Amino acid sequence: MWKFVSAGNSGGNPLLRSLNGNKGRQTWEFDEKAGTPEQRAQAERLRADFTANKDKQHHSADELLRLQCADRIRAKQHAPPSGDVPEQLTPERVESHLNGAISFYECLQQEDGHWPGDYGGPMFLLPGLVIALYTTGVLDQVLTPHHKAEALRYLTNHQNADGGFGLHIEGESTMFGTGLNYVMARLLGAGPEEDLTRRAREWIHARGGATFITSWGKFWLAVLGVYDWDGMNPLTPEMWLLPYSKWSGIGYLHPGRFWCHCRMVYLPMSYVYGKRGTCKETPLTAAIRRELYPMSYDKIDWNAARNQCAKEDLYYPHPLVQDVLWWVLYKAENVLQGSFLRRMALAECMKHIHYEDENTRYVDIGPVNKVINMLCCWLEEPEGAAFKKHLPRIHDYLWLAEDGLKMQGYNGSQLWDTSFAVQAIAESGLLEVSARCLAKAHEYVEQSQVIEEAEPPLSSFYRHISKGAWPFSSRDHGWPISDCSSEGLKAALTLAGLSAEKVGEPIPAERLYDCVNVILSYQNSDGGMATYENTRSFHWLEILNPAETFGDIIVDYSYVECTSACITALCAFRKRYPQHRPADISRALGRAEAFIRSIQRPDGSWYGSWGVCFTYGCWFGTTGLAALGHNCQNDPAVRRCCEFLAVRQREDGGWGESYLSCQDKVYSQLDGDSHVVNTAWAMLALMAVGYHKVDPAPLHSAARFLLRQQQPSGDWPQQHISGVFNRNCMITYANYRNIFPIWALGHYRRLVLQGEQEVTTF
Repeated sequence: MWKFVSAGNSGGNPLLRSLNGNKGRQTWEFDEKAGTPEQRAQAERLRADFTANKDKQHHSADELLRLQCADRIRAKQHAPPSGDVPEQLTPERVESHLNGAISFYECLQQEDGHWPGDYGGPMFLLPGLVIALYTTGVLDQVLTPHHKAEALRYLTNHQNADGGFGLHIEGESTMFGTGLNYVMARLLGAGPEEDLTRRAREWIHARGGATFITSWGKFWLAVLGVYDWDGMNPLTPEMWLLPYSKWSGIGYLHPGRFWCHCRMVYLPMSYVYGKRGTCKETPLTAAIRRELYPMSYDKIDWNAARNQCAKEDLYYPHPLVQDVLWWVLYKAENVLQGSFLRRMALAECMKHIHYEDENTRYVDIGPVNKVINMLCCWLEEPEGAAFKKHLPRIHDYLWLAEDGLKMQGYNGSQLWDTSFAVQAIAESGLLEVSARCLAKAHEYVEQSQVIEEAEPPLSSFYRHISKGAWPFSSRDHGWPISDCSSEGLKAALTLAGLSAEKVGEPIPAERLYDCVNVILSYQNSDGGMATYENTRSFHWLEILNPAETFGDIIVDYSYVECTSACITALCAFRKRYPQHRPADISRALGRAEAFIRSIQRPDGSWYGSWGVCFTYGCWFGTTGLAALGHNCQNDPAVRRCCEFLAVRQREDGGWGESYLSCQDKVYSQLDGDSHVVNTAWAMLALMAVGYHKVDPAPLHSAARFLLRQQQPSGDWPQQHISGVFNRNCMITYANYRNIFPIWALGHYRRLVLQGEQEVTTF
């Protein structure tokens, strides 16, 4: 039976380094002796139930994690009321539901204080890992037969009816998803004529073969040796030798000015490309090479293949100027390969790769660069320490649920979820029920703050300051982010406002001052805040975006979510520490408010870039303005947003928004029932700006919807996907279905039913 293992799981491995005893680390291990016969039978029933309903419900409900916590769930003190939800809600009735919800959610909390959960969804991550492990010869060392079986289960469960695979688990089939997952299935042991692989291969052949895969797909196929490097547009490592300074003009093209997730992927990609790092041919790779193409491999026109891309994948077509640039660089490869300049460029790339590895304890910023960095270390020194240090951290990215084994979009969302959970649970005002879990969460928040900078000199490695920040996941990961720092700061301030005897001593003020310093440093010239760093170049640089599947990946832009999170954090901080940098904070808030107003759409909404989608953006937009004293009665912009949300409320009382809103940038309704997370976001947005004082009926109706959807255990159902990145790829936030209904109902009980004038969190 699989068992979830949380913090401190080093297993005595000297290669596994940590700054705080592995707080927040999440791994799954297979133990034949774990669990009772009843639990093992229940796990199989959960898997069978998912497969039976996979065409209707694409998401796992994290049932295997909940099964691990079954004893605690049975022993919990509170459960929500049974029976029909009354038409007229009372504070007492809602409080009973909240008690049940908080008691249940506490059962999922780990001893180190964080809440684990599925952060999967993208379908292109695990194939890259499997290809890299096969190429480096350690596939069987890292992935046991149990891992492989669960990965194949995942593929079977998420194969579309047409035989293909999507970019993410809810997406229509793409060549990127289908090509890579076909290859992964074969490397994991699936035969070419099994139903899984046969149908996928037919889908690929019907669209001309794997030459029509996207550029990232071309890269992975070339690494495996089943696609020719000449069929790729160049990933020229010499770009890392360009001058960085702006005065030269060309400095704006330096990859150090790219959004960090983009540059940290193309950094190791360019090293592998420059080395032509390729798997040693095996009978299996030779077979896969024959299977991927409807024509003879020897007859493929690789120069033409460079720009081939299936129509299903083409979200961001290459502009002409990019095609011209690739043609020039393609011709230059004959000169650059083997040259002194190439050797210099490769050495420069490895310098930055080793810096990234060491300063993240080999977790790295995300799963794609993690895997390619590992491959680079192997290409540089197959038996070297750097490659070996990568191996134990692979398991930080793997997640197991009833739908199978997946690779997550990060090493988890631990700090992000915990910070939200603290604010949501504290919002309920039910400290007698929640004190224990808030105290544990406080420990995790405190342990996860970045308390020292990355290795100097930061400028030489294009790193932003990080001392005082909070990361998205764990301290060992360590990359600072504007909204994570803000939510971490708000969580710390929320806890500081509660009894120290119940939730622990506050984080020292000096550490909060450091966080404010980081938050203020994120402000861009437009007044908004970007994600990890300031915006370092211009939007026109997107003409260089070579990833046909993703939009707006080259530049780190200002976002409504990041800007609003910074506003609310600074406002909360200013209330507690009014004497600390008052002029700087006031000036930053004024500029940030102007930015939020400038990007509001004419219909009153805000586009959400990190959640689905307009309901998410509206929650941030309204809470940012509300923190500055604006509401639906004194601000026309806020009133327009309320009207935007109010007209989209559905007959069941909730809101339900499809992920199609993200890619199409137009509000799209879900089919079927409303969504508990969208509903909670809409409620929080409306209540933040006092809409309940104008018309409380929509809030009453939405609250009843949330109460009807709550399960007898206190949990809520996992519904459609609720996270997104790069406009087009969706991602799971399993904890959102618990956090945001608790938050919305706690807010509703206090503001709407009890008539409190002010709440302590945003």
